[in-house]
Amino acid sequence: MNWPKRGVYFFREHGETRTDTGNGLRIVRVGTHALTASSNTTLWQRLSQHKGVSKTGGGNHRGSIFRLLVGTALKRKNAYSCDSWGMGSSADATTRKLEEPLEIHVSKIIRNMPLLWLAVQDNPGPVSMRGCIERRSIAMLSNFGKTAIDPASPHWLGSYCDRGKVSQSGLWNQNHTEENYDPAFLDELERLIERMQVTL
Repeated sequence: MNWPKRGVYFFREHGETRTDTGNGLRIVRVGTHALTASSNTTLWQRLSQHKGVSKTGGGNHRGSIFRLLVGTALKRKNAYSCDSWGMGSSADATTRKLEEPLEIHVSKIIRNMPLLWLAVQDNPGPVSMRGCIERRSIAMLSNFGKTAIDPASPHWLGSYCDRGKVSQSGLWNQNHTEENYDPAFLDELERLIERMQVTL
């Protein structure tokens, strides 16, 4: 596939449907990449960190907060014995081997999620349009501290996550879930979508 170098991604999840705003699956994760000026991470590289390693089926939750959150929920729901999950920024080979069954399960969950992406070819940095779209999309979709719109289903895996901002927002996100959003960003989002459709 001809992936754009930079963009914003939106994961949906089977079994999680829109109930108030339309039909189809609801968005459960919004993200981007390269939000520091020195970062060279591409959209595909970031998505690869989330989906894990194709050859082994495993992955590295220390390099993906998305993987860490999904694994935390799986650990609680399925009583995985994995005390090292989420501990430290690196791990030795023995620890990684013990974590492998949970990493493989996380990969299966994430790879089964339908993905949408939006090309936004701006420069890396904290004031990028990608960062703005990510932040405001999360704030708009989050149900944290609000009357729920398109709420998570009763069996949503994220309900088992020990991070309150995940379980209460209905998103596999923590940052920006408690914020309000400016609806004006939807105009820019629409322009970017239209521009991408013309390019395609």
